[in-house]
Parts: sequence; C-alpha cells; structure tokens
Amino acid sequence: METRLYIRMLQKGWWVILLTALVALVISLIATYLAVPVYRSTARFIIVPNSSLIGGQAVLNSLDVLDRVTVVTTYSEIMNSGRIYADTLELLKLQPKDLVDYNYQAVVLANTSILELSATGPNPQTVATLANSIGYQTIAYTQETDQVFDINFLDVATPSTVPISPQPLQDISTAFVLGLVGGAALVILREQLWIPIDLYRQRLRMDNVTGVYNRHYFPRLVEEELAENPNNLLTLGFIELNGLRDLLGTLPVASLQWILKMATDILQKELRGNDMIGRWDDVTFVVMLPNTSGASANRIFERIHQAFSVPTELGQLGSTVFLDPHIGGAEYSNNITTQELLEKADTALGQAHRDNTKSVYIWTLKNPFWATETEEPAS
Repeated sequence: METRLYIRMLQKGWWVILLTALVALVISLIATYLAVPVYRSTARFIIVPNSSLIGGQAVLNSLDVLDRVTVVTTYSEIMNSGRIYADTLELLKLQPKDLVDYNYQAVVLANTSILELSATGPNPQTVATLANSIGYQTIAYTQETDQVFDINFLDVATPSTVPISPQPLQDISTAFVLGLVGGAALVILREQLWIPIDLYRQRLRMDNVTGVYNRHYFPRLVEEELAENPNNLLTLGFIELNGLRDLLGTLPVASLQWILKMATDILQKELRGNDMIGRWDDVTFVVMLPNTSGASANRIFERIHQAFSVPTELGQLGSTVFLDPHIGGAEYSNNITTQELLEKADTALGQAHRDNTKSVYIWTLKNPFWATETEEPAS
C-alpha cells in the first residue's frame, strides 16, 4: 500500500521530476564548460635498506625494522611536511601564491614499502614537476638524516594529457541522475506537506458532526457552480427538521449527533452523486441540485420529506422523535445572485412553516413559492 502511494505521487509529479533533472543537466553543462581542467600526476617511491650496510645480519635487521608500519609512515609524513614543500618552492624558484591552485598528497600503499605521491593542478607540466621535485627533496633530506634506509624513485611523474576533472559525460550523467532523485524527493516532500494543508482546508469547509459542508463554505460552492455554468438549471433548498428545535437543550449531545448523522445518511441516499449537502444551522440542512429545475427538485424534496416524516426511534433512551420536516427551495433564474437565491429559498421555507397542508415549497420565477409536481422541467 505504501509503495503504491509513493508511485502515485511520482506519477502525479512526473513533470517536477523531469524539470528538476533537466535543470541539473543544464547546470552541469554550464559548470563543465566554465570549469578549469585539473590534471593529476603520480610518482612512486620505494624504501629499501641502505646500501652502505655491511653484513647479512645488518641487512636482515633493517628489513625487520622496515616491516614495521611506523617506518614507512614516517617517510610519508616527511614527504607531506611543510619543510619539504618549502625546499621544493626554493628549488623551483616559486612563491606559495604561484601554486595556490595545486595540491599534493603522499600515501602508503597497503602492505608495501612503497609511497605514492599524487599532485593535482591546472597545468600538467607544473603538476609533474611538483611531484618529482617533492620526491627529490625528500630523498635529499632523508639521505642526510637516515643511515639505515634509502628512498628512491620507483616511477617518475609524467605530465597527463587527460584531465581528471571535469569529465563531461560522467558529470552530466551523474547530474541527471541526481536531478531525478532530487525531483522525486521534492515531489514526495511536496505531497507530504500538501496533504496536511489540504486536510486542514478541508476541515475548515466541513461540519464536524455530520461531515457535510458548513454554512461558511456552502455559499462559495453555489457561487462557483453558477460561475462555471451560468446558463444551466440549478435549485437550492433548505431542509429544516423542526422537531429537533425543542430538543436541543434536552436531548443528550450524543443522541442529537446520532440524529443529525442519520439525517445526513438519508439525504445522501435520496440525492444524486453531484448534489451538494451542507449544514446551515443546528436543525437545518441546505442542498444544491445542479442541472435540476424547480419541478424536478420538488419531486426530490417530496421524497426527502417522506423519509424524514417517519418517527425516529431513540433506542438507548426508549423514546421516539418526530422530526417534523419543512422544506423550502428556489430555482436559479434571471441571473440572480447567490445571496438572492438563498433568500428566495429561505422565504419558501417560511411559507412551508405557515402552510399546514403542504411542507414543501419551491420558489420559481414563473410560479413563486410553489413548483407543482406536474410542471415540466424548464429547458
């Protein structure tokens, strides 16, 4: 389930992923074009017993000492030292600022008595010269201070013809892949952040008890529907459960909420999928019926009235509640505003209260206050 959710997120935000990858690709191309090439040259050195040692035992002892890691490591530290670097600058007649873009590092090859010195920089000739000069200075220094071991060139550094960076094909491929990964992460992060925001917005629009739209948001739904379909039919209706009004202060909260949820279920059962339901006040619901004339809405409201006219049994209290429904509606016409449409429906609801013979009234432009069941829907 979790995997399918992430897949849907990525499918939804595919354009973000592609855009991020393309941006990374373009940045990589620009960076590659503007980057100064960096070259590397490597020299290798071997540490052996001093040739001046006399006798097999002395050689064997020096070999035994050489086998210790500290000896080779010491030579590595000497080669990396500031003194050797200063001597090298003096040898090459250079200042530190002349080599600000150059670096070098000596390392011990594992399980050997061999040192590897790598130098990098923008000029391949200077890089090779730097590596070899550091090697010469190390050899000269150790010959004066160490009578047991010698360090000599194994491989001399030579100028490279291929830069180690930038490497266009590798850099661009890496940037594109990282762009894809970054884009995917961005899509998932956006969805994770958006879902709580969307849920919060949804909560602001919904009634906490019934789960339908609240009074604050419902008029906006009507305005949006009228703006998108200004020439289509539409009927708005108030459904008041007058029998609950006197019970608001006497019924337990849980029982009242149960009745309201039951009323919501009845409305959802009697209405169509594209019809909208809202809670207008403590005992009144509001519904919007798109593409529905007043006559057609009248028949729907009659069914709703019959469903609410059945006594409601409160089993937990052992009592019966008569909801006493009254319904008033208004058909949209003549480009009236949302507020006017709500006022017409409210007026029709008032008429339903005053008439003891009929509890469903619908205002229409042709027949104010009542669209009869036999009236044909407006074209």
